[in-house]
Amino acid sequence: MKTILITGAKGFLGRNLAAALAARDDIRVLKFDIDNTEAELQRGIAEADVIFHLAGVNRPKDVAEFDSGNAGSTELLCRLLENAGRSTPVIFSSSIQAERDNPYGNSKRRAENALREYARRSKAKIAIFRFKNIFGKWCRPNYNSVVATFCHNIARDLPIDISDPQRALELVHVDDAIAAMSAEMDNPREHPEGVVAPDPIPSYSLTLGDLADRIRFFRAMRKTMQTPDFSVRFNRQLYSTYLSYVEPRQAAYGLDIKRDPRGSLAEFIKSPHFGQIFVSRTVPGVTRGNHFHRVKTEKFLVLSGEGLIRLRRIDDGEIHEFRVRGEDYRVVDIPPGFTHSITNVGETEMVTLFWASEVFDSNRADTYFMPVDVQRKNTREAA
Repeated sequence: MKTILITGAKGFLGRNLAAALAARDDIRVLKFDIDNTEAELQRGIAEADVIFHLAGVNRPKDVAEFDSGNAGSTELLCRLLENAGRSTPVIFSSSIQAERDNPYGNSKRRAENALREYARRSKAKIAIFRFKNIFGKWCRPNYNSVVATFCHNIARDLPIDISDPQRALELVHVDDAIAAMSAEMDNPREHPEGVVAPDPIPSYSLTLGDLADRIRFFRAMRKTMQTPDFSVRFNRQLYSTYLSYVEPRQAAYGLDIKRDPRGSLAEFIKSPHFGQIFVSRTVPGVTRGNHFHRVKTEKFLVLSGEGLIRLRRIDDGEIHEFRVRGEDYRVVDIPPGFTHSITNVGETEMVTLFWASEVFDSNRADTYFMPVDVQRKNTREAA
């Protein structure tokens, strides 16, 4: 089993890394943060097979804290390693700001240099990740992450400040950053000057205005039922980030239920990318449907109760019947050009899940009334 020491373990990146490594049975995690002592750091160094050095300062009250929190903490780590006679591999979370001349960038560059000197003297392997803006769950809002701030505030209907909607952003998801660092731990490589090439980590470019619009779209999903295109990886990562900022007590919400003597129906989710899903409750003896679609297709899945689904091609008299029960999880596809119906033939309420290939548009409903039984020739029960 490999022992891993994480400095800055209570920070955004540290918490996510610790959670990821804790899921592995070949890893033992030691955590160090600002509330630990130097003696505790020494003990961790003595046991560690690999060190993730994530501790640092990026928004101090006093600019002098950049040097003590970034360069100073790294120099201390290197000194303690050498005093202990260790040549432990170190994986360091730096910043693209290290390439720039500002107090934060200068402190990160000085920290990188301290690690290079440690590697030169001890022959230890180091990996320096110059991260872009990292986003994801558990990042502190209203601090130094625009994604965290927008997600937190929009989820609570609080205002956000956008000085320039066209301002460009470069974002990296926290899980992608962790995957890259973990891969370096498992298969360490040689890097020029210790700096890991940026290509292993996916990044995303967008504007501040686009970011705000996407998060507002997530906020409205509970009313519109519309989902974004989740085949786009960034949308999946950003939505999961947004949802992590919704207060837990607000996790549940109701649907807009349409009720009539037949039972009830409610839309669940919909998107132009996959159509829509809705659910119905039908009382015993009631039939829904008796219509056809020219292009739209559907899938019926009875979740509870017993149903009879009937299909007939609109230019033919042969009826196809499918008896379905909730416990069978049996799906019936509804092709275009077939009039169809579903009847509750049981003694209890029937609950049915429907999928349609198109989002319903009242101006283009593609739904035409036609009883299944018209011009009936014969009925065939499907296997």
